[in-house]
Amino acid sequence: MIVVMPCVTEYFMEMLGPRTMQIRRLTVSVASNILPVLRRKSLSEIIDISVPLLPRMPVWPGDGGIRIVPVKRMATGDKNNLSRLDCGVHTGTHVDAPWHFLEDGSTAEQLPLDAMLGEAFVAYLPEVDVITAETLARLTLPNGTTRLLLRTRNSELWETGVTEFKKDFVALTSDAAQWLVDQGIRLIGVDYLSVHRYGDGPLTHQILLRAGLIIVEGLNLTGVAPGKYELICLPLRLNGADGAPARVVLRTLSPS
Repeated sequence: MIVVMPCVTEYFMEMLGPRTMQIRRLTVSVASNILPVLRRKSLSEIIDISVPLLPRMPVWPGDGGIRIVPVKRMATGDKNNLSRLDCGVHTGTHVDAPWHFLEDGSTAEQLPLDAMLGEAFVAYLPEVDVITAETLARLTLPNGTTRLLLRTRNSELWETGVTEFKKDFVALTSDAAQWLVDQGIRLIGVDYLSVHRYGDGPLTHQILLRAGLIIVEGLNLTGVAPGKYELICLPLRLNGADGAPARVVLRTLSPS
């Protein structure tokens, strides 16, 4: 191994000229700025806010539920284990495509990924039974918020393993949907199977989807403290579908 003394290195760098010295200083500067960021990233906590897909889980009335069907099993002599998944595209944690409620709307493969990746704000509404425009106006949202996740008592249903569909879940009114549009929100996430209340018409969905908002439904936000997070929401790329199951996680943001 050849060891080059620092003084010798400096001598040759000077011999190579000022341009090389500038590159060296720039490299040191970039490294000193990036390394602390990478260290902070490595300390970030990842929070899975998706619900597990299970044969016994709440689904919207009329939906077929979920079945994981065995196709091959090593226990019966097959060379590998193989299963088939049979479920609706709005099962568990999922993203609605505009075509779900708009005949001329785009489908799941056309959902803009940039709207589903980036900084999001989690708001906690523990005492409400319905979310209106007035409810949302009382929130103290950081300036520039474009992705909003709403934690309500719904999350406790997922956390405690309630398997039957609950009609009295907390959801948004149509005036709340319009408030989100007016505030420039690009993504709204809710912690049950619909952004609109059971028994309401589709107007809440239609207002949001017509404005291009991404609707993420079926989140479990139990234990997630209010505040800013990095959101990563990736729905399956289902061509021509009115929605798609998604894996959704939050990553805590370290102080700058």
